[in-house]
Amino acid sequence: MNVGFSTLEAWVRQLRRERQEITPSAAAPLTSEQQRIRELEKQVRRLEEQNTILKKATALLISDFLNSSR
Repeated sequence: MNVGFSTLEAWVRQLRRERQEITPSAAAPLTSEQQRIRELEKQVRRLEEQNTILKKATALLISDFLNSSR
């Protein structure tokens, strides 16, 4: 599997964050607004990570294309 170290590292960080959010907390229950904010923040993090991965993949593909066309 040809996956870069930084990509794997990002996936591990994401998994750890997701697992932390699943664990029950001793704090007071969240309001519906707090829950919604938490869900949106999680979605933003996931989309930012996906965007980073896509940028790196694009750069890699362009680099490979330019190197193969020479």
